Amino acid sequence: MTLAPQPADARALAQAVEALQRGALVAMPTETVYGLAADADQPAAVARIFAAKGRPSDHPLIVHVAAPAPGEEAAPDSPLAHYARDIPPFAQRLMQAFWPGPLTVILPRQPGVAQAAAGGQDSIGLRCPSHPVAQALLRACAASGIRGLAAPSANRFGRVSPTTAAHVVDEFQGLLGPEDLVILDGGACAVGIESTIIDCSRGRPVLLRPGMLAPSELERVAGQPLATRDAAAPRASGTLASHYAPRARVRLMSAADIQTALDVLGPDARHIAVYSRAPVTSRSHHVRLARMPAQAGACAHELFAMLRTLDTPDTRLIWVEAPPDDPAWDGVRDRLQRAAA
Repeated sequence: MTLAPQPADARALAQAVEALQRGALVAMPTETVYGLAADADQPAAVARIFAAKGRPSDHPLIVHVAAPAPGEEAAPDSPLAHYARDIPPFAQRLMQAFWPGPLTVILPRQPGVAQAAAGGQDSIGLRCPSHPVAQALLRACAASGIRGLAAPSANRFGRVSPTTAAHVVDEFQGLLGPEDLVILDGGACAVGIESTIIDCSRGRPVLLRPGMLAPSELERVAGQPLATRDAAAPRASGTLASHYAPRARVRLMSAADIQTALDVLGPDARHIAVYSRAPVTSRSHHVRLARMPAQAGACAHELFAMLRTLDTPDTRLIWVEAPPDDPAWDGVRDRLQRAAA
């Protein structure tokens, strides 16, 4: 049987919870990208995530939790307390300000909990997504006894992240069947690139992966500057040098260099796609030209979908105009640099 997305209605949510209880996988939409979810407290189910993605088992997963009711954040039976301990005040402020939303915080892990999802580390990454389908699923899971869902991006390891349910089907068709993977269709992801990751496990906030949250606002809420990643930082999702890569080779260039190269190749240019903010032209009908939005948020929203669109069997090179040197573009720049590595 072939994979097919399901509208995220009550029946599909119930089917998804049943699948998670028996250790199967669920593709769930979030505001960032689609995640490949399993019960974070079932080691065998978490192992199925690693196997399906072809992901190294020591590369940690982010655990997604439901939004707590007001006043329940620190309750002894809350998902946060179940997974994390010794939460510093600056981390509490960050969660209060940006949850639900595209922020992952890395915290000291409770002993004996979600070790497989944490990649064997003593810390754990937690996120509370804002997508209504993700929250509905997480609430239904909580009611059934599932505290959190380990959910990396729903794609093969190192490839372009999915931002629609159709992308998930493209990734796993022929690899997983409907009994192995339930796909909830929540539409296109609003943000479009993965969450900001801040390490809060070592006494100060350390930025491990930029996203679409402004560093200045994160620092204001934390009450201190964000430190840069160091050698002692815990391993975290999406931080390997090469990641988010299409099959075609990505190269970051200035608009002027793109135009010069197209002019040199002239009508003989083949197997090239271009994604640029500045208008460029080619004398070859075989070159695919796509315009990049001028605003970082709009670019992030379409970035992974555009890379998938440009990555046709005939395309060998994708030339991308390098993002502006502006903090608003840090998340987009990070993804493109890793795609080009």
